Amino acid sequence: MKPKLIISGGGTGGHIFPALAIADEVRVQFPEASLLFVGAYNRMEMQRIPKAGYRIKGLWISGFDRKNMLRNLLFPLKLAWSMLQALAIVIRYRPDAVVGTGGFASGPLVFVASILGIPSLLQEQNAFPGVTNKQLAQRAHAICLGSAAAQKFFPPSKSVVTGNPVRAALHKPISKADACKILGIDSDKFTLLVLGGSLGARKINQLIKIHIHDIQKLNVQLIWQCGNLYAEEYQSFAKENTHVVPFIDNMSAAYAAAELVVSRAGALAISELCLMGKPTLFIPSPNVAENHQEKNAQALVDKQAAKMVVEHTADANFWTSLKELIEDETLRKSLSESIKMFAHPNATKDIVKKLTQLISHD
Repeated sequence: MKPKLIISGGGTGGHIFPALAIADEVRVQFPEASLLFVGAYNRMEMQRIPKAGYRIKGLWISGFDRKNMLRNLLFPLKLAWSMLQALAIVIRYRPDAVVGTGGFASGPLVFVASILGIPSLLQEQNAFPGVTNKQLAQRAHAICLGSAAAQKFFPPSKSVVTGNPVRAALHKPISKADACKILGIDSDKFTLLVLGGSLGARKINQLIKIHIHDIQKLNVQLIWQCGNLYAEEYQSFAKENTHVVPFIDNMSAAYAAAELVVSRAGALAISELCLMGKPTLFIPSPNVAENHQEKNAQALVDKQAAKMVVEHTADANFWTSLKELIEDETLRKSLSESIKMFAHPNATKDIVKKLTQLISHD
């Protein structure tokens, strides 16, 4: 089988990394597959996808800005033009199927494919779906959900809970001792991993800065991923036992080294933490559509699988929650066991299996 596929998704890592994981699994199962990505001009996928070794074409498209209505003046024109671009790409490439993982560019692509009768699969990462995937649901042939909480938003006949695709490296277990050796840190110390996404999270960084001495007093080793936007501002806090980095390349080592994680609640981060079984204190970003990060985290909190502090109460509640997790090993073990129950280790394989079924039934 030599499938020809177009995969579209972008704007953020939360849409790009699942798209890449699906593409990598297609390559494993079908080495002769032909893959093309479609993204949005001037978004991060235009750099990330070629870096991963795939071709990408860009559409002139952007999201609808609810905060600054003036920015939407060109939206109808961009949408119409991106539809024509998507039509030209699909007609020229003639894919066996298209995959949309959310984000601006996947809308025109999946819409055009549905008009032309080409099978389409949506992959929705969040407990509360994005606008693009909700609008495309009636046109798609199959919908793979990252969370069971999203089921109520999609037609049951098309939907299946597969979990979210995560990077292949995380499926290879590594010991804490080996992980610490790779990272150049002390394997005998309690390690706290702080994650704010590739760009960083302002509020998480501020909270760690405020409580850095409290953390150090408890003899905790800190891996602080402050993000590219904040590297200059926080690099000066690096010292023995406090490792400040803008970005972590080896996430499997970082997870393996950590006894406890503080993280945003993006769908991909949650999927990785479930797979790794990490006790986690989530601080969801409030600056996302429909406040979906809080809903992602709440689904775990409701099952005693994680702890959460929301930003507007974080100044008062963060340290109390973090200190309890550092000091209470029984609580950490309980959270670790519970969060593992939400893991979907075969997510990527299951999505590609669904995709294969779509192609073979066409």
